[in-house]
Amino acid sequence: MTGRAVVDASVAAKWVFPENDSDRAVRLLERYESGSLLLMAPELFVSEVANLAWKKAVLRREVELADAVEALRLILAACPELFPTLQLVSRAFDLASLHRRPIYDCLYVALALEHSSPLITADRALVKAFEPGLGSVQLLADTDTEAL
Repeated sequence: MTGRAVVDASVAAKWVFPENDSDRAVRLLERYESGSLLLMAPELFVSEVANLAWKKAVLRREVELADAVEALRLILAACPELFPTLQLVSRAFDLASLHRRPIYDCLYVALALEHSSPLITADRALVKAFEPGLGSVQLLADTDTEAL
């Protein structure tokens, strides 16, 4: 492994659903699968990607249910290394209180800080919330996927 990064569900969705910056997300996945990049996530990642696939199929009707199930299967097959929420929740709570962001977002930030690694996300609001003074949260669109 030459690099490390934390990824959230917004990045994983782009592995299987064609969206803006899917090419960048897929490149991160390719590097992970080749062993040149370690991708990490809190265990919450599994619930978030399942919820995302369900929303796309059931609530938004953007994809067929069978396609959402297959997308979820593919994401879970390529799952980043998962870390227990219990180890991250205290720091995440502090971050959430300070930056007024949900705990579930801050679990990813806490993991990134714990491992001195960037959090790569497609969530612009999350990046904006942590911009002043916390450069470890990076927008996927602005990430040099080869430099990690």
